[in-house]
Amino acid sequence: MSVESQLRTLDLEIPSQPEPLLRLSLLMADEEVNLAALSQLIESDMALAAAVLKTVNSPLYGLSGRVQSVQQSISYLGLREVAGIALEFGLRAVFPPAPELDALWARAAERGPIMGRLAQAMQLDAWAAHSAGLFEECGKAVLLRHAPDHYRAMLRAAGTDTALCQLEATGFGVGHDALGAALCESWGLSEAVVVCVRHHVQAQAEQRLPPELPRRETLALSVLARTMMTDADALDERVARIAPQCSLSTSGLLRAVRRVGEQLELARTHGR
Repeated sequence: MSVESQLRTLDLEIPSQPEPLLRLSLLMADEEVNLAALSQLIESDMALAAAVLKTVNSPLYGLSGRVQSVQQSISYLGLREVAGIALEFGLRAVFPPAPELDALWARAAERGPIMGRLAQAMQLDAWAAHSAGLFEECGKAVLLRHAPDHYRAMLRAAGTDTALCQLEATGFGVGHDALGAALCESWGLSEAVVVCVRHHVQAQAEQRLPPELPRRETLALSVLARTMMTDADALDERVARIAPQCSLSTSGLLRAVRRVGEQLELARTHGR
């Protein structure tokens, strides 16, 4: 049974995918991604194009000159990074602004590129990993839109995402992990993204990847991205524990994590 079908009896509305994001996903799913078509798609939406240029020109990327166009952004950062910025903005635009979501979107903007770069270094599906990082906590946004006051109280009461999922299951009949996976599934995102979003809370809490799951590599990158963002001192131990669970090279994954960690630290330095 699909994730989405399990939620049909619950009084929760999963937002529809906006047309520009659908077209973006279809373009990025093509093995021969058309640079001109992607640029045209982003530039056809003024808000989307403005968001991409604002982000690319921010101190986060530390570019020496000011970028003037989406195509120029792609030349500097690459297709996936620019498409990820557009996807992040489009996802955020689906939900009403709320102070509680600011930190969520900030984490998504950091986690998506980290997972994408790790996947690229390990010759995995970088677009799926980047997308999974962006959508990891989207179930929280759905619940906040559904019951703002009730869910704000849950966010204040829960000390961890594991505790939050338990409160959500009691209050709504579903946790944000399953709800986020349902959104990914309904938006036509890949199986790797759905699996990662559905199981990230448990995997991050236990540092264990359920052996029966397909496409576990993306879930492994989620665990490592969280470690890089919150507990960098534990990275070596975490890589040694996670890599064998998804048949990835421990030494290769450790090199990738260190390289991306250096990039992240450099970006943070530029951002100050």
